[in-house]
Amino acid sequence: MAVPDIMPTTWVGATAKQIARGVRRGDVSATQVVADHLDHIARADADLAAFRTVRGGEAVTEAEKVDEQDDLANLPLAGVPVAVKENTPVAGLPTWNGSAAVRTGVAEADHEVVRRLRGAGAVILGVTRMPELGLWGITDEGPTVTRNPWDPARTPGGSSGGAAAAVAAGLVPIAHGNDGLGSIRIPAACCGLVGLKPGRGVVPCQLGAEDWFGLTEHGMLATTVADAAVGFAILAGRRPEKLVPPQRLRVGVSLRSPVRGVHPDAPNRDAVTAAGRLLAAAGHDAVPADPVYPTALGLQGLATWFAAAAADVRAAGIDRSRLQRRSRRHVALGDWAQRRGYVREADRAAWRERSIGFFTDHSVDLLLTPALASAPPEAGGWSGRSWRSNLLTNIRYAPYAAPWNVAGLPAIVVPVGRRPDGLPVAVQLVGPPGSELLLLGVAGQFELAAPWPRHAPGYPRVPATTS
Repeated sequence: MAVPDIMPTTWVGATAKQIARGVRRGDVSATQVVADHLDHIARADADLAAFRTVRGGEAVTEAEKVDEQDDLANLPLAGVPVAVKENTPVAGLPTWNGSAAVRTGVAEADHEVVRRLRGAGAVILGVTRMPELGLWGITDEGPTVTRNPWDPARTPGGSSGGAAAAVAAGLVPIAHGNDGLGSIRIPAACCGLVGLKPGRGVVPCQLGAEDWFGLTEHGMLATTVADAAVGFAILAGRRPEKLVPPQRLRVGVSLRSPVRGVHPDAPNRDAVTAAGRLLAAAGHDAVPADPVYPTALGLQGLATWFAAAAADVRAAGIDRSRLQRRSRRHVALGDWAQRRGYVREADRAAWRERSIGFFTDHSVDLLLTPALASAPPEAGGWSGRSWRSNLLTNIRYAPYAAPWNVAGLPAIVVPVGRRPDGLPVAVQLVGPPGSELLLLGVAGQFELAAPWPRHAPGYPRVPATTS
């Protein structure tokens, strides 16, 4: 997309690529871009609670350092404001992990993914909210409720809920997140964004005790496929490259839910049908192909989810009595699952092998599924509700993401339209190991054929650049 000939009065609402190009060309300073976004956050975030902490003065100082550099040509994110999820260390800030009860001390150094973002010229504006320990697909903490810019009565998802709300409202053009059982893809679907979970080992994780037994990956949330591609490249330590439209593919299409008794509602079924039409229009073949989700997979996945929380709590020396009621029950079940020997690497490896085999067994290049099974739940009060209520709500509305964390396969969520209530609706594409660029390429074909609104209605609350 071309940068407008007439320079905008504010860079809020511009894409990350537009901002970086403008800063590199000298059309705008990184300091001005950051000031614009800090002003927007001050106006809009009181209604959304996307940020835990905003680094006002520190961010301006970082932007000034970008402006002082002699050569900006090799900075793909020159002057781009970025938010980091609050469970990922940022030097000089506490690592909150979703609540005051699990907050750790001020980080002395950046996490590797934060270091890579800064090395690409990005400016860290602050850290975004998540549910306690990153356990839930709904983001709130006591009286503080993070809200969906598309509908404040709805959740933006979780656990990267604050990141998704920030991007959907234009508070930042892109935001970092991480995904242990869908925590990038679920909020992306709730907020009409592109959300890529890379495959295992592509981006250094280094979170918590054991990276949730290898389930967790870092990624980015963005309003465009081009921005998602640049963000992925930076986190993976690669040079950004131009996406190439893929040649004819054979894509398996499945509505089958990984959770028995849970089925996609009509808008999510219609989204898959719409995506199938987009695939056909792009020259691809869409064929029925259902993965087989063994009952044991669900039980093993639950046990791993529980045990990951328990491992993080033990490693950090957290006082369990200070945890939310839902988290205490989750952690206790994790202790029980590990004592009983229900958390086994051999089980995860078997599902990974079976998942990779799906693509060869069905002669398909990718898998297309719904992103969600129903609309995002209501916002508010979940941190005070029972563990059972949280568990059932999460499983019923967002069952499609978790199997691919267990398998360690790359997956992306892409918007494809709106629900009758006006909320965005999305689909998920899953690929074999190493298919991140292929997934982004197909997502780019979707975007070209059926562009989606880049921000929620009414946002950004300032004049924006043309896209």
